Amino acid sequence: MRDALGGVVNLTMIVVFLVLVCGYLAFNVNYTKAFRVKNYIITSLEQYEGNCKSGTACSDKIQSYIKQVGYSAPDFKLDDYTCNYGYCYKEFKVSNEVDGSVSESKNQVYYRVVTQINIDIPIVNRIMPGLKIFQISGNTKLITPFK
Repeated sequence: MRDALGGVVNLTMIVVFLVLVCGYLAFNVNYTKAFRVKNYIITSLEQYEGNCKSGTACSDKIQSYIKQVGYSAPDFKLDDYTCNYGYCYKEFKVSNEVDGSVSESKNQVYYRVVTQINIDIPIVNRIMPGLKIFQISGNTKLITPFK
């Protein structure tokens, strides 16, 4: 009886170890996809000077890259952000550091881009549905929009 119980304990430890390693690898693959998509969106926003509204060449380019990489984040929405195809971005006007007023002469902006790491494990999604740790954000350089 003692040997049978020891075998079950060993088998349980092996299964737990395999689940942890597979989960870590799956998380890393999804993190890499979200990070690459964020960097590509930032580069595209800088290249097109922020003109990436839906239906533009920039938006089409981003959408084709997202399909090529295999990134997906269904139902990803943030308040006060423009969200498309699993990513969100928001425009911020540059303010004067002395008094906090927005400078009209420079008229420069930057964009914050947020992507989400898609962890599609039903148990984890039910326990922690709104977990914000799995989001990656980044900012563009200062952009002077073309008028």
